[in-house]
Amino acid sequence: MADQSVFRITKELSDLQKNSDLSLAVACRDIDVRNVKALIIGPHETPYEFGFFEFDFMFNKDYPRKSPTVTGTTTNSGRTRFNPNIYANGKVCLSILGTWRGDPGEQWSAAQGLESILLSIQSLLSTNPYENEPGFEDANEASDKKNQKDYVQKIRHETLRISVIQRLEEYLGIDAGGSVQPMVPSDYDLDMDTLDDDSAPFLPFKDLCKRRFLWYYESYLAAIQKGKEETKDGQSFARMPFEGVGNSMEGKFNFTELEKRLRNIKKVLDEETERWASEGMEAKAKETTVAVNLQRQFEQVVESFKRADIPHNVELVDNNPFIWVLTYFGKPMTNLDGGLFRFKLHFSPRFPEEQPRVRFETRLFHHRISPDGTPCYVSPINKREDVKSHIEAVIDALEEEQPPYDPRTLVNPEAFKLYWGGTDERRNYNRRLRRSVQQSME
Repeated sequence: MADQSVFRITKELSDLQKNSDLSLAVACRDIDVRNVKALIIGPHETPYEFGFFEFDFMFNKDYPRKSPTVTGTTTNSGRTRFNPNIYANGKVCLSILGTWRGDPGEQWSAAQGLESILLSIQSLLSTNPYENEPGFEDANEASDKKNQKDYVQKIRHETLRISVIQRLEEYLGIDAGGSVQPMVPSDYDLDMDTLDDDSAPFLPFKDLCKRRFLWYYESYLAAIQKGKEETKDGQSFARMPFEGVGNSMEGKFNFTELEKRLRNIKKVLDEETERWASEGMEAKAKETTVAVNLQRQFEQVVESFKRADIPHNVELVDNNPFIWVLTYFGKPMTNLDGGLFRFKLHFSPRFPEEQPRVRFETRLFHHRISPDGTPCYVSPINKREDVKSHIEAVIDALEEEQPPYDPRTLVNPEAFKLYWGGTDERRNYNRRLRRSVQQSME
């Protein structure tokens, strides 16, 4: 039974990691598949929008006959209850987990698994979480309407403060004053195989959250602006009828301070990306494995472009294999036809553990490119170390003619709204895209 349990967990992890769902991520240490970490990115148009919510799963030997134990860890050290069903102590109330009474047929069965649990938790992160509390599903009094609005406002604030800003500040070593703590020199030169897995903190979503922060930066700013319009700095959070001492969301609004911290995170992230260039030159001089690998991949990409007669041009900046510049020629017979666009790929000395960060230098109005030039693309999970796959994924995101509607790719709010609007909005989008294409040649 134990072997079957491990086999089932391993398969579910593999399936989820291959999944194209951009809002879910899972990871575990190689030596311990029974303890799994999961990340849920808050759904669009909810107060949890693009927040990073982490959960610990512990699978017992009776899985899948019995459900795993699930604990929320995005709780501000046990001080914040983000949802009527997700307590400050991390308890997740779901009938399929046996932590809440449910209707017949809602209990756990072996047909369910890790993904179904994650989707059930994600469904709790709704537009109106107030109604998740039992007995409040149909609450419609004037006081309930006010509570619903107050609840959404404070969840939006704490989603930004705790799940996004606080998390990124910890990842980047930003202290309370906004300064960055010194990095350990040449940490990229460590022999990772000699490190004891248990000696280092397990932070599997660190790089993912950094990259998604760059995707959703404009949406975070928009949420802050909305919060400023609806609340006053210093205004206390309203307590909900179902919140009690030690299991609530207490605090005061200060969206002005959140904006300051958010912009500082963006600045520090950009500086970190730029720092990879000098770190990369040091790695090249030491002929590290990553430096040699990137140099070899560069030469292979150049050769493959020549053989396939692909017009795009790729070069190294200052002969540094950690910074590539690609010149992309717009695809004929599309809105990109006639355009000439440059984008940089910055590589970390810890690649592929840290994935490349891509930035368009040529301004392009596109629903998959953020205002600062960061493209929203996804490379195949099994080719994370293959640079050519990253380049192809960026180009595919640009050229996709009939993409499915997916709000998780919302990196340019203005362009996204026009692209997915009505006929007039799409026409306006196409005009602005074509104008930026023409300007790329000026």
